Amino acid sequence: MANTMGMPYGLQAMLKEGHKHFSGVEEAVMKSVEACKAISKCTRTSLGPTGLNKIIVNHLGKVYITSDAGTILQELEVQHPAAKLLVHAVKAQQQEVGDGANMVMSIAGELLSKSESLLRDGLHPTEVAEGYAKAAKNCLEYLEDLVEGDNKDLDFSNVSQVADRLRGALKSKQNGYEDTLAPLVAQACVDVCPDNKQNFNVDNVRVSKLVGGFVDQSEIMQGIVVRRKCEGTVSCCENAPVAVFSQGVDTSSTETKGTVLIKSAQELKDYHKSEEKELEEIIKGIADLGVKVVVSGQSIGEMAMHFIERYRMMAIKIPSKFELRRICRATGAQAIPKFIVPGKEQLGQAQRVEQVEIGGNQVMLIQQDRRVGKVATIILRGATDHLMDDMERAIDDGVNTFKALCKDARTVPGGGATEMELSKRLAEHGRKQTGLEQYAIQKFAEALEVIPLTLAENAGMNTTDTLATLRAQHAQGNSRLGVDSVKGELSDLTQQHISDLFYTKYWAIKFAADAVNTVLRVDQIIMAKQAGGPKKPQGQGHWDDQ
Repeated sequence: MANTMGMPYGLQAMLKEGHKHFSGVEEAVMKSVEACKAISKCTRTSLGPTGLNKIIVNHLGKVYITSDAGTILQELEVQHPAAKLLVHAVKAQQQEVGDGANMVMSIAGELLSKSESLLRDGLHPTEVAEGYAKAAKNCLEYLEDLVEGDNKDLDFSNVSQVADRLRGALKSKQNGYEDTLAPLVAQACVDVCPDNKQNFNVDNVRVSKLVGGFVDQSEIMQGIVVRRKCEGTVSCCENAPVAVFSQGVDTSSTETKGTVLIKSAQELKDYHKSEEKELEEIIKGIADLGVKVVVSGQSIGEMAMHFIERYRMMAIKIPSKFELRRICRATGAQAIPKFIVPGKEQLGQAQRVEQVEIGGNQVMLIQQDRRVGKVATIILRGATDHLMDDMERAIDDGVNTFKALCKDARTVPGGGATEMELSKRLAEHGRKQTGLEQYAIQKFAEALEVIPLTLAENAGMNTTDTLATLRAQHAQGNSRLGVDSVKGELSDLTQQHISDLFYTKYWAIKFAADAVNTVLRVDQIIMAKQAGGPKKPQGQGHWDDQ
């Protein structure tokens, strides 16, 4: 009856006008698979040492030139809800490990691509998802058998040993610079690593980028580098007690508005003198404690600056509250919220504070004794801002890899050797299975080959020949053989001290399989009408027009 009168019925009657609804394998699952394949293809070309860079211009107009998949996906505003699931899996990998983002996206995209043929052959999405779940579980068990380096093999105080474990992660981001960056990152991490390695904090390794010079002129400094000049004439202090104020260093203003009635010029002079006297007493009290460096979180008043100069103290202004917090951590000081004479226990200590010029930039070095300091800074030099931004991302991956090492120091062969061996073992396991899930397990095994395939592809090698040779070698028992994409040949990368972390591989396979299973189990996409008026069209087309 409702239909004959032109009124909507069913789901149309239940939801507001303007909603979108997709259902069934063809509309919901296949569309989701297509979207995920597209975003996976975008990042795949950036995998490995010979991966290509992307130029990303975000919504604020900031330009990123990088091959780091985590940064690429973070800056792309992905609209498709299924593709967003893969982006969330990548973010989870970044938070858990800090490296391996591209591996998650590549494996997830390939798994969905392989599932497409199974779905078209008539398998139910649930059967494919269950097969993938079993395959992932077996895969993680086989991964344990491929482990080479052990937790006991690694001496965390030995910089060269730690640098060897970090080299693989740095080479995949900054090929050619790994021999320079690996010892720097290793030294910085070892210096600030606490006795309980589980408590290692990645924020304690800072990067200060100063344009100019070569990358091999980069160096480590115990303490903090502040890209500002000091406020007064005192520009160097040794063994300096430090007072840190989170507020401005100036006359204190009342919390409520007050009115002062002044009847004569003498009263005005006296009022000004009393304010001046109070300020001098506070600064004299700070100087009497032996303080040589005053750090202010806000502006420093002219009168306060006059008295700080009179008592030969150094003044530094730090507008960033995050930077202020790091200075407190590096010196052991407490940030005082009001401009008063602090207690002795609130002061910090710095071995040396000085203003120096590096590459035309005036910077403050707050140096600290290695035994006392909890923060290390890598002073990074380079030709352009974009180069150094990408270097910083590589260093960040290296520091996160050290954190992962603190949790689990085991390693597996690199260059796609691990994935190839897992693929071989999983395929053998799949052939022994019965039921429809065996097809999904076989496809999972094939999907793992995407890593060596992509490494060869990005290096310009013949992918068909490379993959065939690699399969044959692994069948003969050469389980360490992988793709050396820099030399363009197959080799055992462990001989070049390049390996991958077990921890990174474990979570990458786990997150990729979980995200794919979530996408496959979606049978309807229902989107409410977006709030607000009509949106300005962005680019060509929209995901639901595919």
